[in-house]
Amino acid sequence: MYAEGVAVMAGRIRDEDIALVRERTAIADVISEVVTLKSAGGGNLKGLCPFHDEKSPSFNVSPARNVFYCFGCGVGGDAIKFLMDAEHLSFVESVERLAARAGIQLRYVEDDRSAPRPRPQQGQRQRLVAAHAAAVDFYRAQLTTAGARPAREFLAGRGFDRSAAERYGCGFAPDGWDLLTKHLRQQGFTHDELVTAGLSRPARSGSLIDRFRRRLMWPIRDITGDVIGFGARKLFDDDDGPKYLNTPETPIYKKSHVLYGIDQAKREIAKQGKVVVVEGYTDVMACHLADVPTAVATCGTAFGGDHISVLRRVLFDSDERAGEIIFTFDGDAAGQKAALRAFEDDQRFVGRTFIAVSPDNMDPCELRLAKGDLAVRDLVARREPLVDFALRHVIGRFDLDTVDGRVEAMRRAAPLVAKIKDREKRPEYVRKLAGDLGMEIEPVQRAVLNAAHGPQAGGAAPAAPARPGRATPAVDSPRSMVEREALKLALQEPVLAGPMFDAVEVTDYQHPVHVAVRAAVAAAGGVSTATGGAVWIERVRDACDDLAGQALIGELAVEPLRIDGEPDPRYVSITMARLQWSSVTGRIRDLKSKIQRVNPVSNKDEYFALFGELLSLEQHARALREQAAGGL
Repeated sequence: MYAEGVAVMAGRIRDEDIALVRERTAIADVISEVVTLKSAGGGNLKGLCPFHDEKSPSFNVSPARNVFYCFGCGVGGDAIKFLMDAEHLSFVESVERLAARAGIQLRYVEDDRSAPRPRPQQGQRQRLVAAHAAAVDFYRAQLTTAGARPAREFLAGRGFDRSAAERYGCGFAPDGWDLLTKHLRQQGFTHDELVTAGLSRPARSGSLIDRFRRRLMWPIRDITGDVIGFGARKLFDDDDGPKYLNTPETPIYKKSHVLYGIDQAKREIAKQGKVVVVEGYTDVMACHLADVPTAVATCGTAFGGDHISVLRRVLFDSDERAGEIIFTFDGDAAGQKAALRAFEDDQRFVGRTFIAVSPDNMDPCELRLAKGDLAVRDLVARREPLVDFALRHVIGRFDLDTVDGRVEAMRRAAPLVAKIKDREKRPEYVRKLAGDLGMEIEPVQRAVLNAAHGPQAGGAAPAAPARPGRATPAVDSPRSMVEREALKLALQEPVLAGPMFDAVEVTDYQHPVHVAVRAAVAAAGGVSTATGGAVWIERVRDACDDLAGQALIGELAVEPLRIDGEPDPRYVSITMARLQWSSVTGRIRDLKSKIQRVNPVSNKDEYFALFGELLSLEQHARALREQAAGGL
């Protein structure tokens, strides 16, 4: 749950504008920029959760109600909440992002809500992204100047023409100490914003100077397409800086999470179920231009766990649809070391991992320049399983003509075989390793088994952490299932449920979390006042004081109803009758027990009063039973 009254500077967004943003935002479009979604039946979609690691998709999206919920970690909400969690935005920043996307002009009011006010300063992320967008335009314009000739020659020398440079937003940081800084200050960006964005840095004099000078520039975009940083390549011999210089860590640029080219590659990655991981910006460009559109690269850091999480969500890498992850590394020692490090991460993918190494030890950019686009495509097509490459590399370091060499190679290679996540393939790799070593199968098999049970044994990816406070209704209880179905109708089909739902009191619910959700529905104005969708669901969530209840609301908002086809008034009537019948029969049992404890002689009036109430309840129960005929 989040507060909609979060202020930016002195004002807040008008409530009716927030509601309009929710109404006009298609949540599936927003989420599909980060997560590959597939049909889950009943009009719902599913994918791998962006908030925790999982191998089977438990992240559900309901386009009809504009909400999402993960059954694995319990995170849920509307498109605003998704952006807050996925992009680490404030409530206001998320609303502003979605409003801009939908073409909605937001209106702001003073804290006392007395009058409209001009648009305040944007949230921090929007300001930093805007500064980067302005920097992209500046650098691109500089690429056409006389001073940028070395940058243009660098691109041309690697086979990239003007259209390729424009497609990837390439630019040039000019030979001046503060040209970009002055340009951005003139556009209204503050000293602190430029420093925070990593575009400028303080000089010894206290003034600001540009972070990048005399370099070829690549804008680095996040998965949604926003520019969040830059990669800068050295061009001049007298530049004593590193060959590549990247934006430092900022509130919007986290290099361990960023993959260059993901914004352009994500749709093809999802479509093909394949991703090609290369080592540099020019390699990504070369692959894309050579019709390998699934290529991405890390940005100034080694490929790691956070990158894997990003790719798995885009790949839809799950038990249902295992993807292909293809690494391209140089054939030199550094490239081989990187490949072995990638094999260590193999366990975190459900899909198969491969490696593609050029016979001439050329990277994709060099290969395209030397032999053309077809050679790049062939490089990817000739991939080999990463485990085969790793085993060959390990045993290749030993003299297999000696006993000591064979035994030591076996000891080093056995843990790799033990880490193969597909257990059915391990016996085949044991036989293959034995053959490559020229040894009997039994000692190799023992070495692999010992490695599998040792401290370095490979295993499944760690289970997702349990979310504290998650609602755990007794799903195996028929009564609980009916209560759950009634609440789903209230959240998903409020117009249909209407007065029939509201007529059943909170006292007819038994499970404590269900009671909390039913009370929240009443506090939100009741189902009869609702029109449905994300606004209604958030209204109920905001009215719920119980943390477990808040989580359950998100879950029930996307959980399919227990009916084939579309629900109708008869289904609502049956569900509510069954709910009441369970409650009434419980009261009947309590009443019968109480009657047995009353003396009909000494407490005649109380006895007959209780007996009369019992007859009335039994009659009501019979009516409900007839109404509920047909079953769930």
